[in-house]
Formats: sequence, C-alpha cells, structure tokens
Amino acid sequence: MEDDIFSGIANGQQIESKVVQTFQKSFVQVQNILDQNRLLISEINQNHESKVPDNLSRNVGLIRELNNNIRRVVELYADLSNSFTKSMEASSEGESAGVTKSDGRGGQKRVRSGN
Repeated sequence: MEDDIFSGIANGQQIESKVVQTFQKSFVQVQNILDQNRLLISEINQNHESKVPDNLSRNVGLIRELNNNIRRVVELYADLSNSFTKSMEASSEGESAGVTKSDGRGGQKRVRSGN
C-alpha cells in the first residue's frame, strides 16, 4: 500500500518537473523572439528615418518577419496556457482522487475556513 502512495508522489513530481521544463523552454523561446523583434524594430526605424528607397522597400520584408514573430509568440503563449490548464486539471484530479486507507476510508481531510 505504501508503495502505491510513494509511486504516486514520485509520478506527480516527474510530471511537475516536465511541466516546469516545458514552461522554461517556451519562455526562453519567447524571450529569444522578443529580442529578435527588438533588433528588427530598430532596423525598421533606422530604415524609415533614412528615407532611402532601398531601405524603405527592405522594411516590407522586415515588417513581415516582425509580424510572423509576433504570431509565433502568440502561439507559444497559447500553448503555454493550454499546458498550464492541463497540468492544473491533472493536479486537481490527483488531489481529488485521494488516498484510500486500509480500512477503506478516504485519506482526505476537510479544510475548515475560519479556524
């Protein structure tokens, strides 16, 4: 019986670790894209201020790249949101399942407010 409890805890920690790793990876990707966007915006501004026709036409491609990067950031945040929601649902399902004691009673305790 104790083995079931400990394996459940270990499994929960593994899942939590994977979730954290996924979040960290996604946030690094987002930060890298945002850093790239900062450089793109700077170049777009310089080209715009120069008023040189070749630089202005180059801005068309840079703005497209910027828009694609923004779209990618939105997708990454949407994926993060979905992952977070799923992990919270899995976490709450695990908590609500409780642990059954050898006498058949659930191992959950009620939390009383105000005490």
